[in-house]
Amino acid sequence: MTQVIPIERKSAVLTPSSLACLAHVPTVNLTAGCAHECRYCYARGYLTHPGEGKVTFYTNTLAKLREELRRKRKKPTTVYFSPSSDPFQPVPEVLDMAYDVFRFLLESEIGVTFVTKGRIPERHRKLLAAHAPLVQGRIGLITLDPAVASAFEPRTATPVVRLAQTAELIGAGILLDARLDPILPGVTDGPDCLEPLCAALAGIGVRTLAASVLFLRPAVIGSLRRHVGDKPMLDRLLNSFAGSEPMAIHAGNSRVRALPASARLEIMERLKSIAHRYGLEVLICGCKNPDISSGSCHISGRWPPAAREGSQLGLFQP
Repeated sequence: MTQVIPIERKSAVLTPSSLACLAHVPTVNLTAGCAHECRYCYARGYLTHPGEGKVTFYTNTLAKLREELRRKRKKPTTVYFSPSSDPFQPVPEVLDMAYDVFRFLLESEIGVTFVTKGRIPERHRKLLAAHAPLVQGRIGLITLDPAVASAFEPRTATPVVRLAQTAELIGAGILLDARLDPILPGVTDGPDCLEPLCAALAGIGVRTLAASVLFLRPAVIGSLRRHVGDKPMLDRLLNSFAGSEPMAIHAGNSRVRALPASARLEIMERLKSIAHRYGLEVLICGCKNPDISSGSCHISGRWPPAAREGSQLGLFQP
C-alpha cells in the first residue's frame, strides 16, 4: 500500500527542463515519487524522492496551474507529463488530479504529451480521445513477459493492458509511440524478448520506438538488490556492468554507471535490425547516450514546427 503524503506545492507547476529532448516544453509532475515502484527508476536518487512506498501528492496543482496561466502573456502550446513521475499511478488522488489538469489544459486548447506505464482509466481515455488532435503520448513497455514485468515494475499495468489501451487510443486518432526504456542487459536485450515486443507494437499500429539501455545509480542498485527475488536474473543484470565506468549524461548534469558504448551499440543495432522487419523506427536519446547518439527521442511529442515556436518560450517570459 502506497502512503500518500499530501502537501501544497510551493514552486511553480510548469517548469522547464535541462534535457535537450524537452527543450522549450514546460513540464509537470503531479507527485514526487511514484506508486508504480519500478525497481530501476532513476528518480529514486533524486533529493525530492520521498522514499519507498511513499508518494508526495501536490494538492493545489490545478489551482496553482490556473493562476500561473492566467498571469502568462502567452500560453504554452503543449505541456509534458512527467519528468520524474507518472500521471496514471494507481492512486485515486493522483488519477483525479490528472483528469482535472488534463481536462483544464485540453479545454484551454493546450496540448498534452505524456509517458506512462500505468493503467489509464476509461474516463481518462475518453477525455483524451475527445481531444485527439491535442494529445500525443508514449507507452513504456520493456517486455511482454509478465514475470519479468512483475519483478521490475510491480505496480504498473500489465503488458497486455498497456498494449490494449495503446491500440484503443491509436484507434481514436491519438499519436502514440512506444518507449523501451530501460532495456535490461542480460534480461530483456535478446531476440527472444525484442522480437515479440516489436511484433506486438507493430500489430497495434505503433510506428516509432524510443529506446535506452539501463544505467545504474547507487539508489537503483540498492532497489534492485532489495526487491528482485530471482537471483540468477539479477546476477545476469548486474554482472553485465562489471568493468563499467561513470558516464556523464543529461548535458553533463548527472553521472551514472553505464555499459560501455560498444555494448550499448550492439544492443541497439540488434533492436534496430528486429524493429526494421516490423516497420518500426528506433530512436536513441542523446540525453542518455551522449557518446553514441546526438539524436532526440522526441519524448515531448512530434508537434508541427509552428507548435514549437513562440508559445513555449513565451511561457517563461515575465
